[in-house]
Amino acid sequence: MTGQDWLEKDFYGVLGVPKDADPATIKKAYRKLARSMHPDHNPGDAVAEAKFKEIGEAYAVLSDVEQRGQYDQLRAMAGGARFTSGGRGGTAGFDDLFGSMFGGGGGAAGGGPRVRYSTPGAGGAGGAAGFEDLLGGLFGGGGGSYGGRGAQQGVDLAATTTLPFRQAATGSTVQLGVEGRTVTARIPPGVRDGQKIRLRGKGRPGQGGAPAGDLVVTVHVTPHPVFTLDGADLRITVPVAFDEAALGATVEVPTLDGGTVRVKVPEGTPSGRTLRVKGKGVTTAKSTGDLLVTVQIVVPQRLTGAAREAVQAFGIATSGENVRADLMDAAKK
Repeated sequence: MTGQDWLEKDFYGVLGVPKDADPATIKKAYRKLARSMHPDHNPGDAVAEAKFKEIGEAYAVLSDVEQRGQYDQLRAMAGGARFTSGGRGGTAGFDDLFGSMFGGGGGAAGGGPRVRYSTPGAGGAGGAAGFEDLLGGLFGGGGGSYGGRGAQQGVDLAATTTLPFRQAATGSTVQLGVEGRTVTARIPPGVRDGQKIRLRGKGRPGQGGAPAGDLVVTVHVTPHPVFTLDGADLRITVPVAFDEAALGATVEVPTLDGGTVRVKVPEGTPSGRTLRVKGKGVTTAKSTGDLLVTVQIVVPQRLTGAAREAVQAFGIATSGENVRADLMDAAKK
């Protein structure tokens, strides 16, 4: 970006903030615009890509206290005027503007000395300094996209991490090694296996004052022997004895926090029915899930003599019921 760009571009307008906006407001506006115009969200959109670069240019200047002050000073002094050779009857001349900036008069008739700007030419010969040369020296060597030569947006980087199920469900903070530096990443509660978390500005740093790229973290979650995650809900399968399911019972069920909760199994509950316990799932930023308890009726592998007789008596007492009647009817349709 050249010195002339500083005069022609309204960085405040690009970010949609007032000229007296504080750093937090500027940063918030930049993040919102950069997110919507990011090339990842607008593949192949040349307009969005150009807008993304323009947003980055504006933020690079306005987020730097020194550059912002210089930008404001230059824009205020220029007043929107075009730069000409200093002729009469029109816009302000180059010498007039910079004479006022550095304490000189507005011209020979203004009562003060005129200021001449020159730089050594080839072989030591003096030559008039160009507009870009002067602004380059004044503002730290302009010419780059973000206020410095060779400025370049930082690129996105990728990383992976593996979490135990409990940490993934409740949220965790992990340390990641990224290109020789340590990045602290906050993993939100309820993250799923294979889910990607984007950390803004944690990728490779930009050059010449340009914003850094993002860090995309792929999270792998190790399975739990009892619990599984279903959105914000936790699922668990609980063994229930035949008599408990047939007659009804209250059973204790483990929870993810290490405690237990008492769950009522209604009389006549079949195997595979799911019972819901409110508020015992995963707590995320948006909601708290439930604990979904699936009943699994356990059939004894071995029976004592008394138990066998009791089961046989039950079979005789219920022999008039055909438990497969619905299956047969459905198979004929």
